Amino acid sequence: MFLQAVDTVDQINPDAFRRSYYLAGKPIVIKRLSKDWPAFTKWNWEYFKDIVGDKKVGIYNNIKTDAFTPVNTPNGHTTFGEYVDMISKGPAGWRIFLFNIFDHAPQLTKDFEWPDHLAKGFVKRFPMLFVGGATSITHMHFDIDLSHVFHTQFMGRKKVLLFPYEEQKKLYRKPFEVQSQADFSHYHENSGTPDYEKFPALKYARGFEVTLDHGDTLYMPSGYWHHMEYLDSGFAMSLRSMQTSAAGKIRGLWNLVGMRNIDTFMKKNFPEKWYSYKLKKLNNAALHELKLQETGS
Repeated sequence: MFLQAVDTVDQINPDAFRRSYYLAGKPIVIKRLSKDWPAFTKWNWEYFKDIVGDKKVGIYNNIKTDAFTPVNTPNGHTTFGEYVDMISKGPAGWRIFLFNIFDHAPQLTKDFEWPDHLAKGFVKRFPMLFVGGATSITHMHFDIDLSHVFHTQFMGRKKVLLFPYEEQKKLYRKPFEVQSQADFSHYHENSGTPDYEKFPALKYARGFEVTLDHGDTLYMPSGYWHHMEYLDSGFAMSLRSMQTSAAGKIRGLWNLVGMRNIDTFMKKNFPEKWYSYKLKKLNNAALHELKLQETGS
């Protein structure tokens, strides 16, 4: 893989952001965007336990999904308070995915500001909290609705690997899914090399990497692939801005309503055949891309 550092600034004016990152489809880390939010100092484990500790949450392990796994199916359930106690004791490869804490505690929406000066079309009904124990992993994927994402880290450090949407063939994208067949777990260890023998096209994938710390906001353009690893137990909040173009909205709607429902139906009724079909298709696409890269075409 060819990786470069994500551009990092303390602050950025809206014109520069729109010109160099939003319209250019390039990620950036803005370190001081959240520094004046009450959430920056107010949000911590004990505070969340006090207000939502009794709420039941689905938790996910680090095992990648297979042919028989429905989309976004948790591997277990617990209360938020019990989960925090578990991950506070040491490394725990469990995470909470898409927990809408704001439904249970709407007062939290007063603790941050929407970055309307940087982007429009924020889905203000659905800010989302992402929580993980140290060593937990969010495997390589892109967001199904193709929204632009402002992802702010509040506790702990997180390692993030990013690729433009166009790199999907080199990343072995599963047909009718938003996930990669390749496993990037602990890519930053072992000299940063995933399994190139099994996934040789990965050698030519071009992307970015960054480590997020408390208060850092990562802007991920629409369709960006991302893989995240929690170096420490922590949590982050994502604010999503929908695409403004009709074509972008239609593609996102197709992913949500058409593509996902087709995949769910086929997984349920023809899991082995469907999985074999997707493996053949993704490997053929990657092989074609590999030949193009090696011949310089």
